[in-house]
Amino acid sequence: MKTNFYPVILAGGRGTRFWPLSRKHRAKQLLALDHPKHSMIQQTVTRLLPLADRSNFWVITNANLRDAIRKQLPRLDARQIIPEPAGRNTAPAIGLAAFILLRSDPNAVLGLFPADHVVKDEPRFRQALQQAIRIATEGDHIVVMGVHPTRPETGYGYIEAGAKDPKGRLQVRRFTEKPDIVHAQKFVAAGNFFWNSGMFVWSAGTLAGALREHLPKTAEILEKIAATWGTRKFEATLQRLYPKCENISVDYALAEPRSSKGEGRSGLFCIPAKYGWNDLGSWTALHEHKSAQQNRSDVVESGSLLLINASGNYVHAPGKFVALVGVKDMVVVETDDALLVTTRDQSQDVGKVVKYLDEKKRHKLT
Repeated sequence: MKTNFYPVILAGGRGTRFWPLSRKHRAKQLLALDHPKHSMIQQTVTRLLPLADRSNFWVITNANLRDAIRKQLPRLDARQIIPEPAGRNTAPAIGLAAFILLRSDPNAVLGLFPADHVVKDEPRFRQALQQAIRIATEGDHIVVMGVHPTRPETGYGYIEAGAKDPKGRLQVRRFTEKPDIVHAQKFVAAGNFFWNSGMFVWSAGTLAGALREHLPKTAEILEKIAATWGTRKFEATLQRLYPKCENISVDYALAEPRSSKGEGRSGLFCIPAKYGWNDLGSWTALHEHKSAQQNRSDVVESGSLLLINASGNYVHAPGKFVALVGVKDMVVVETDDALLVTTRDQSQDVGKVVKYLDEKKRHKLT
């Protein structure tokens, strides 16, 4: 299975909701948020290595992060760490890899993986992924990795599963973008809805065909760029043409229109699994993840700590003495040049701070 499987890791985001730790040149995926030594992207690569040769890995990032990623992943071929000239979301990013690989390996199977997710049960995750790879090789199929919902979450998209086909493969009925709380509660109660993890598996041929069908202008651009791969023209062609691609996600560009063909005709399948998945989308999510690991309500990264009538707080102040007195559900993050103070309920809005700093041209802080 290793021979033709190519993990494509998307690592171009800024992680603005993890400011002030996450910056343009040191984004979330480069931080060791849930591990004492290894960054999110390093853990992602390690998780996938049992299923793919190191030479098969591709990373799509941006110019600000390319050098840092090369330092963190020194054993990956530097040519396969590609910086986007402009952010164009997930469809063009994975599409570029597909058209490049299709030229060298017609049997290539690609997996799309965000660089900054957490998977607790890695053996179970790999078992699910192996099943997805098999389905992808069996025809013109798109496979999405689903996650059993543990709560009515409004921050994730949902996959509605239909019936199993004659081979026992779970078919997708439709994709639903982030719902309101009422619909999220109904989805969880129904029992056949799964969180959309953002991880997809498909053959390079299937992905290229889907792009030509649903995103023809962008597909044409990507094919022109891929035709120069391995030549001196590649960098210049990428810089000139890639920004002309449509800015659109895989979900909107391919999964949703494909699902409109109907269950059983779309070739869409879901692999649901329970493997402790978390996208760590905010300081609150990190607090929940770490508090469960540590079995305590306060998560404090500091030199020493005093708690007096305090609970549910997240504090990042390495090397400092921290005293929490009579406070609840706070988020405090200190760096050399910035201090964030918010609540767990409001931590989703931290990205607004980065937007403000960008508008004020306070670039040293972003």
